[in-house]
Amino acid sequence: MQVEAQEAAPALSLKRVFASPDLAGTQPRAMKLSPDGRYLTLLRNRADEKERFDLWAMDTRTGEWRMLVDSKKVGSGAEASEAEKMQMERARIGGTRGIVSYDWSPDAQSILVPLEGELFLASLDGQVRKLPAAAGAKLNAAVSPAGGYVSYVRDQNFAVLPMKGGAPRVLTDSDGKGTIHWGEAEFVAQEEMDRFTGYWWAPNDSRIAVERFDESPVGIVTRAAIGADGTSIYQQRYPKAGTYNVLVELWLMGPDGGNKVKVDLGAERDIYLARVKWAPDAKTLYVQRQSRDQKTLDLLAVDPSTGASRVVFTEKAAEKSWVNLSNAFTPLGDGSLIWWSERDGHGHLYRWAKGKFTQLTKGDWEVFSVAGVDDKTGRIFFLGNKDGVLERHLYSMSLKGGAPTRLTEPGWWNMATMDKAATRVIVTRSNPDQPPQVYLADPAGKRVAWVNENSVKDVAHPYNSYLANHRQRSFGTLKTEDGATLQWEMITPPIEAGKRYPVFFQHYGGPHSQTVSRAWGGALQQAIVDRGYIWFQIDNRGSANRGKAFEDAIYQAMGSIEVRDQVAGADYLKTLPQVDPKRIVTYGWSYGGYMTLKMLEAAPGVFAAGVSGAPVSKWELYDTHYTERYMGDPRVVPDAYKMSDTVQEATKIRDPLLLIHGMADDNVVLDHSTVMMAKMQAAAVPFELMLYPGQTHRVGGPGVGEHLWNTILDFLDRAAPAQQ
Repeated sequence: MQVEAQEAAPALSLKRVFASPDLAGTQPRAMKLSPDGRYLTLLRNRADEKERFDLWAMDTRTGEWRMLVDSKKVGSGAEASEAEKMQMERARIGGTRGIVSYDWSPDAQSILVPLEGELFLASLDGQVRKLPAAAGAKLNAAVSPAGGYVSYVRDQNFAVLPMKGGAPRVLTDSDGKGTIHWGEAEFVAQEEMDRFTGYWWAPNDSRIAVERFDESPVGIVTRAAIGADGTSIYQQRYPKAGTYNVLVELWLMGPDGGNKVKVDLGAERDIYLARVKWAPDAKTLYVQRQSRDQKTLDLLAVDPSTGASRVVFTEKAAEKSWVNLSNAFTPLGDGSLIWWSERDGHGHLYRWAKGKFTQLTKGDWEVFSVAGVDDKTGRIFFLGNKDGVLERHLYSMSLKGGAPTRLTEPGWWNMATMDKAATRVIVTRSNPDQPPQVYLADPAGKRVAWVNENSVKDVAHPYNSYLANHRQRSFGTLKTEDGATLQWEMITPPIEAGKRYPVFFQHYGGPHSQTVSRAWGGALQQAIVDRGYIWFQIDNRGSANRGKAFEDAIYQAMGSIEVRDQVAGADYLKTLPQVDPKRIVTYGWSYGGYMTLKMLEAAPGVFAAGVSGAPVSKWELYDTHYTERYMGDPRVVPDAYKMSDTVQEATKIRDPLLLIHGMADDNVVLDHSTVMMAKMQAAAVPFELMLYPGQTHRVGGPGVGEHLWNTILDFLDRAAPAQQ
């Protein structure tokens, strides 16, 4: 039964925000359609343990749900290996327990389920059997496209297990202890390039492209993962900006390891292996080769039998810019290719056929990704913001060109994935008043079934009892002094005439990201507003999805224009009659933590206090692929790095500062905070500090998330009390 929320509602406490069940409702992950289209599968978190996921399936003909694999019953409770934990950190699912991935067999009769270092095969009748793979952590497990093999990485080697029986075969020659890795994605590929695998099966199982990387040239960071019960020391290979990367090779081999040939990636070895994808007929392997400076991206066509390659075409950046990577690349059955490019100033789709490009989409808007291509009807489905930068929609259009057709409802932020033939689409959507919902739709966008309606108006929804106090989000724009238009969003408590309120000014500020949108923001924002703050956020220049020129503004100048834009947001707030100009507090994490430090240094007295979580302080300490993309090589432009770091002007910080860091962070390593701490201590600059033993770049989990936010809000209340 659907009912409206009660008129009276309790205030949201931090304890409730971080407790189970999740106030956003069930949050399924990894949604897929079975190869025959009958079942929709997903990972669903438990009501009593929101970090643990089990495998569920819905019969799309009947709508009936059932659990296929119970992670607690099948699993042993073994702790994930360090390599598995780090992969989850890279995929931004750190802290997740239970089942984190799965893969359908192509005959739609079984599902491969990696769990706690073992491999299981689940059938649709509820039976689960353990596969005879050797003991030990197994990474990137998958079923081959034709169904002949299960493949995985163990002890830095690539291995296959025949589905019809037999012992696993290790096809590569790493000793598992040194610097050679087969079948894995290197650190920067996972962290910065959105590439999480290091092997690619041909569609007919005939060949496998396997990455081999040697990390011996990469410098070692001695990372002390300080935990509650002791400290583990890791000699982590971490490629700092301006230092050596791994040496990457790509090899082709048969399923038995035979006929092994090396792919010709060119004479220059200091490159990035950006993307690898097979043509549908398995006769060509396509490789995207990116230059070290990320100003050139070559598409290579590789002969699978010899490894010989040729350049199909090259994407080049403008002088003060870089080439962004995309997952939109799609080889079609007729030999043509779908390609994404920002060559006209916006991210759009192109078709490459017979040696030339045809632009499919165009205009002052951005294509985000390709959801699917129907080769039979000649239609492509993609996500973009044609209808406004605050929304993301699914569109379809003919591969011959023409106007796109929007397939999703206005007022929502959407994500979408389709089956291989693009006959159906799984849409995930949310808006500021509704947590994510999931539905199944036909190619015209018509909803055929709810997968997870998750309506907050349902009396059983965890957030329903808080709806009466739910505050609406407003949106607006402001103009900077030099004429740029910036988007902002705001949530206010009930405003009393003549009363001024403090502002919780949240920011991220980094490139390749958009934070202001018509998407669900989470219950924490509402809890902050319940506490008496106005919640505010703005997207500065340098952020994504507003055109290349908007993003390029930070080229070799991080910590400059985006800081000025955020300060312009604070100046705007001070013109509003409901804002107390002396009680604007600011908070950011990661790049946002970096921005907090830069904002306090650049504009003393503008903010009543600042919280800096896991900040980058010196870009020379951060990784190559991310940092050099925007900042260039520190060996070539050292002055740009000096201007962009936070350490040079740390002694200018005069406003109250809370510095926070996880003590096992392998992304923004703890050194970033310790160098700031030492600089400020040596100059007698006061600040407060909270360190989290055992926590990585994500500080959270049962109890810890609540502690973190109590610490933040208690600090801010002392600096600028929410209630006066």
